[in-house]
Amino acid sequence: MLLDPIHLSALSSILRHGSFEAAAAELAVTPSAISQRIKALEDRVGATLINRSTPCTGTPAGLRIARHAEDIGLLETKLARELTLDRATGPARVRIAVPADVLATWFINAMAQVEGLLFDLVVDDQDHSAEWLRRGEVSAAITVGGQPVSGCDAVTLGDLRYIATASPDFMRRWFSDGVNECTLTRAPCLTFNRKDGLQKSWIAAQTGRRISPPSHFLPTSHGFVEAAIAGLGWGMNPIGIAQHALEDGRLCPVLPDAPLDVPLTWQIGRVLGSALAPLTSAVRRAAVDALLPANS
Repeated sequence: MLLDPIHLSALSSILRHGSFEAAAAELAVTPSAISQRIKALEDRVGATLINRSTPCTGTPAGLRIARHAEDIGLLETKLARELTLDRATGPARVRIAVPADVLATWFINAMAQVEGLLFDLVVDDQDHSAEWLRRGEVSAAITVGGQPVSGCDAVTLGDLRYIATASPDFMRRWFSDGVNECTLTRAPCLTFNRKDGLQKSWIAAQTGRRISPPSHFLPTSHGFVEAAIAGLGWGMNPIGIAQHALEDGRLCPVLPDAPLDVPLTWQIGRVLGSALAPLTSAVRRAAVDALLPANS
């Protein structure tokens, strides 16, 4: 099925900006023209592609077709460069699922090394970024572990080290009797969101038990450090973010010599492997500087 690239660009723009009006402004046409393009595209594929709400969101079919449009753009850009065509193709757009802690610690360094790409990042908990790939809603993702998603190439990157941290005052208040099953059951912890299992995984590694401590939900990587310094709770922080606070004594490890190392993998749709090879190389270089060697 051949789809009109003008219709596809309208769909992608609506999903990026959340409204027909914003898409019209980006594409320098009227909202009516955008509406007509989406209707023509929906008639062509025989399915609703946009949930017309505030903001507008994509249906499963709409999200899949929008990713297809971005993939085609990446491949066309690569072809134009290989053929040294005179016409300027403009930057291609790539949608990537990235865990918040990866974005906060090292992924921007990889992005900065690549020219000719516009990035559309989906930020999710690290244990769930692979789901975006499985649903076909992104072209690449940083995932946990080495299990490849069907149709993707997987590149082992290394381990992101987490340290369970808390302020000295928090340690005196909640862990004066030691860090054990009893005190961990009572002490408030910091949790990124309801998908975040890092704190529970660390507790299970230290105690052998599955414990659900009282939790603050705080969906910000750098805010985790600030909240721990303020004594709001204890939490798992990437060593790259917490290092300074650990060195100057504002934070201390909840337990010494008890890190949690999380293995990270770069996964990319196989059909785009060559088109995004420069990005893959940049991700690997940035990971070498930021992560521990795998299985270290």
